[in-house]
Amino acid sequence: MSTDQQPSRIQSEVRRRRTFAIISHPDAGKTTLTEKLLLFSGAIQIAGSVKARKASRHATSDWMEIEKQRGISVASSVMQMEYRDCVINLLDTPGHQDFSEDTYRVLTAVDAALMVIDAANGVEPQTRRLLQVCRARNTPILTFVNKMDREVQEPLALMDEIERELGMTVVPFTWPVGMGKHFHGVMDLRQQRMRVFSPGEDRVAGTEEVLEGLDNPAYAERFGMEYENAQGEIELVNEAAPAFDLQAFLSGSQTPMFFGSAVNNFGVQEVLDALVELAPPPAERAAMQRVVQPEEPKFSGVVFKIQANMDPAHRDRIAFLRVASGHFSRGMRLKVVRSGKELRPNTVVSFLSQRRELLDEAFAGDIIGIPNHGVLQLGDTITEGEALQYTGLPFFAPEMFRSVEVADPLKTKQLREGLRQLGEEGAIQVFRPEAGSVLLLGAVGQLQFEVVAHRLEHEYGVKARVTAARYNVARWVTCDEADGGERELRRFIDHNAHRVAWDAVNAPTVLLEYAGELRAMQENWPKIKFHALREHAGLVFQKQMDA
Repeated sequence: MSTDQQPSRIQSEVRRRRTFAIISHPDAGKTTLTEKLLLFSGAIQIAGSVKARKASRHATSDWMEIEKQRGISVASSVMQMEYRDCVINLLDTPGHQDFSEDTYRVLTAVDAALMVIDAANGVEPQTRRLLQVCRARNTPILTFVNKMDREVQEPLALMDEIERELGMTVVPFTWPVGMGKHFHGVMDLRQQRMRVFSPGEDRVAGTEEVLEGLDNPAYAERFGMEYENAQGEIELVNEAAPAFDLQAFLSGSQTPMFFGSAVNNFGVQEVLDALVELAPPPAERAAMQRVVQPEEPKFSGVVFKIQANMDPAHRDRIAFLRVASGHFSRGMRLKVVRSGKELRPNTVVSFLSQRRELLDEAFAGDIIGIPNHGVLQLGDTITEGEALQYTGLPFFAPEMFRSVEVADPLKTKQLREGLRQLGEEGAIQVFRPEAGSVLLLGAVGQLQFEVVAHRLEHEYGVKARVTAARYNVARWVTCDEADGGERELRRFIDHNAHRVAWDAVNAPTVLLEYAGELRAMQENWPKIKFHALREHAGLVFQKQMDA
């Protein structure tokens, strides 16, 4: 059956989709919560421990060797599962601030976000940065306050801090009874019942104790002073907090708040239920040419992530694509709008982190993986033929730079190939100087350089020397046609060849030591535009430079 003959099926499948990212500051328990959501949905039967680095089990969402060694997440991972007749596409983002670029790009591919907050530390710097991105896109946000079984801040203080720091109205859906060693459970304020806390295992027990009613006399008998304190707070919250407003939530100005302990399986069920009930299905998406509706019959999608060597034995490269509209079926003819090349992918996959399944079809909202060897780049739009270009995939000017050389000159080719692939991934920015042969790496944080050196050695067999470079400022450069376009840009590059380099999509970049140099250069070259951020603009830059 052609997609043109089944609009009603596309509509019903799109309505079933929920696509969201989990975001947090490092060590708030984000990857643990991801694992437990998979557990409660039935996608996995036993949860891996993020902290047990030497154990045989690792978190399902941490697949890279360095993640298993350090017990951290440094790459986004994608998981799909079904729960309550909904198809959930869950993206676990790196918590470490050095990998914020990857996280920002992931946030362009989702319809909602689940924010995890450490109940002891409250709102932390990385949380603020990620929330700024979500707020800029009006992304709906659910909040999970984690680690309530530890010594933590008072829940009213946490609620006030979230509202003050993040500029969002908070509506508690659950409320804790006690905390730390005296954490007894959470009261479900909507269902008017209490789920009693007991430390969990790595499996779902299915025998949790639930007490009905807000004023059940059993609470005071069993939980004493902790319940009396919680009862007073609940009364205050019920009077002072606004009612939940679905439209305010969908516009990103109001967030439902849940309390729990992910490592103990506690509070996870409520969050999972809220995600399928409250998070929106896929919405329309703006392309440069027009606004595209998810229920349209024709397929379109955008590449928001590329990962090399998910299967080191096969040197594979997977392009992660968010389906924006229509219906994908295996083997269909597709067009890469940037290059005009045709694709007929027959080995498209869905993910449970590193475990993959061959995919026969997908719908708007789904995240699919297309194996390829350099045909697809970050930000590429793929369609059934229409010339669309989706926008909004950000690249940020690096703040740190390193020179990279190969320890063994016989492996120069492997070094360049490895860096080319890692650069196209967006794991790091790789620059080829206009003058000189030593490649430059640009990053937001130090850990990115360590990860690249580790991956070069373990995935490409290249031991690299990564040394300090003198640059501290980078700007992409363009010139409008009205100001001389290609000729003026070429004149600028020739004049500044000693500090111009080319990035992974052949976009010209000027590298400087001091911010003062940039100001002087802007005055001396008024027709040249200097960009601290670019979207996927290979089209724009290559169009200017092809001549």
